[in-house]
Amino acid sequence: MNANNNNLPHVVVLATGGTIAGTGASDTQMTGYQAGALGVEVLLEAVPALKQVANITGEEIASIDSKDMTEEIMLKLSCRCNELLAQDDVAGIVITHGTDTMEETGYFLHLTVHSDKPVVLTGSMRPATAISADGPANLYNAVKLAVASEAKGRGVMIAMNDEIFSARDVVKSNTENLATFATPNGAKLGIMAGGKPRFYTQLLRKHTVDSEFFVNKDTVLPKVFIIYSHAGEKGEMAEAAVEKGAKGIVYAGMGMGSVHQASEAVLIKAAQQGIAVVRSTRSYSGIVEAGLPQWTEAGFIHSDTLPPNKARILLQLGLLSTNRPAELQRMFLEY
Repeated sequence: MNANNNNLPHVVVLATGGTIAGTGASDTQMTGYQAGALGVEVLLEAVPALKQVANITGEEIASIDSKDMTEEIMLKLSCRCNELLAQDDVAGIVITHGTDTMEETGYFLHLTVHSDKPVVLTGSMRPATAISADGPANLYNAVKLAVASEAKGRGVMIAMNDEIFSARDVVKSNTENLATFATPNGAKLGIMAGGKPRFYTQLLRKHTVDSEFFVNKDTVLPKVFIIYSHAGEKGEMAEAAVEKGAKGIVYAGMGMGSVHQASEAVLIKAAQQGIAVVRSTRSYSGIVEAGLPQWTEAGFIHSDTLPPNKARILLQLGLLSTNRPAELQRMFLEY
């Protein structure tokens, strides 16, 4: 589908694969399908109504199951978004993406795309060949959102199941439900009603045009590991992260980021050696604050409301310019 109507806004659809481009052996196969099997042109042609909404051009950035998302693909997406959005004739971008890592890619773009034009990620929970596939409606809503004037300046968004989420706050909450995306620490931005966005909340944290983070195709993101805390912990995972050359460690602690005593000494030593240590939580929702005095004295950073996977992304970007705990902590409180 190519741009050909000068009276309509131009939207670029960047495809990365995922369930929305997935195919199964039958229309009842909802698991075990091949993700990313269909090209972007097939996805666009499956929604003829898009021709009445925007001039659409499509590009294949990747064709993967999003469980296999890489930093290289995220960097490629970020750079391409910045290139396209700098063009006067591009009104917005829609990215088709698997749901497993959509929240991570979305947050990475939220911090590294420097435009107030809408960037919308969408996907599906059912493959394109399934009964009542949700991909076409999600794609239609995403394009409608990308051309809406009121969507400008809201950062990177996710449009799924008639709902609009900020990439900062959204999480995948269910393994199979169509309403899988949720915002456990706040409200969704709005809803899609009759093909039009209705916004009810405003994101206050910095993003996009106000972001201090810049990447390019040659950027090498620092090595940051996530450690998941658990009863019976021995501290070996923290030791392994240090041995593997970690520049940062995100500790998914219990409760408000509590650190098991078996790992505490290892992490304190790591912080003393200049490795950034961020305390997050394995809990579904809630804030992580400063905590015990020894953690503050060691220079541990607390993640605020960011879950471990997003804390890792912010830490990687922060480490491109500094490993000073005070500066990194500022970033976690501002973004």
